Amino acid sequence: MRKRELKNIEWSIGIIAIILCIIGLVALFSATQETEYDEFNKQCIWLVVSLVIGITIMLIDYKSIVRISPILYGAFIILLIAVLFTSPVNGATSWFDIGFFSLQPGEFAKIFVILFLAYTITKMQARDKKNINKPIQLFIILAILALPVFLIVKQPDYGTAAAFLIAMIFMLITAGIDKKYIIGATILIVVAVPLMYNFILPEHAKKRIDIFLNPESDPRGSGYNIIQSKLAIGAGGLTGMGLLKGNQTQLGFLYPKTTDFIFAVIGEEMGFIVAGTIIILYVLLITKCLYVAKTAKDETGALIASGITGIFVFHMIENIGMVMGLLPITGVPLPFISYGGSSLITNFICIAIILNISSKRQKTIFVK
Repeated sequence: MRKRELKNIEWSIGIIAIILCIIGLVALFSATQETEYDEFNKQCIWLVVSLVIGITIMLIDYKSIVRISPILYGAFIILLIAVLFTSPVNGATSWFDIGFFSLQPGEFAKIFVILFLAYTITKMQARDKKNINKPIQLFIILAILALPVFLIVKQPDYGTAAAFLIAMIFMLITAGIDKKYIIGATILIVVAVPLMYNFILPEHAKKRIDIFLNPESDPRGSGYNIIQSKLAIGAGGLTGMGLLKGNQTQLGFLYPKTTDFIFAVIGEEMGFIVAGTIIILYVLLITKCLYVAKTAKDETGALIASGITGIFVFHMIENIGMVMGLLPITGVPLPFISYGGSSLITNFICIAIILNISSKRQKTIFVK
């Protein structure tokens, strides 16, 4: 990487990601003392692995990765099919158990679907800038997304599937999709949601929505986790109860406290100040990623940065929203903070690609 490119890199994005990881490790240390810090130790290892992979990806021109994105897309479609035949974990066939590591192909697929969508949209726009608004072209884009989303819903993993949709929306807006499609899609969603609830969603998915609307209706069953989460956050107050001192966290009432509900652990033991700081850090991260998308050297870079931003936006809002009882529980991890090797590696690959895109930006030349 050349000196000029190093100067262009939006280093603040990487710094924010590292700070979030450090906060996550502190929370994991406190949340895993009864298991002799097993998940904390593993997360430290995955952080090192993620950094090595991220630095490697950052040194590769993102255009080179985009060129092979059709192959990578196809490979992960095969993995998403294969994972459906594995043994269920917590009711979902989302992981390959490799012994020392559980690989979740749905996490990595987010990256390669975004890259392939950027590749496809760029090819379309190269022939005609208005191609994106032609029904047949739009159908092709939706078909590219529909296949992995369908396979992930079959696992079932509705949270990850929703992340794909948000990423696509960000990318289509960046590509200049006509407002009529946005209005039409909004109307379709408004009509489709009640129909899906009544006729399509399985019972366990309906139950999650019912519990979200009224968790007290089943306080010892499906509503238990969200009630304990809100109690934990409320008990933390301004400065928290202190590390290793949270009642809900340390007495085992909060579950799963290292993944889905890690933000509740932070709220209880570190308080509103740290929890609020995390939200501010995410807002800064998302803002910086959008800035990279806006200033990208080419349309491909802008599309990729927009898609990755959409992933971060969805994960942040959904995870924090669900632990506070503002959104239904979907099992979506909190980026850089929740425990999980696949999630952490995926997030750092996303950061590396964003930094790579930012390095290729040209300085503005002002002519007097």
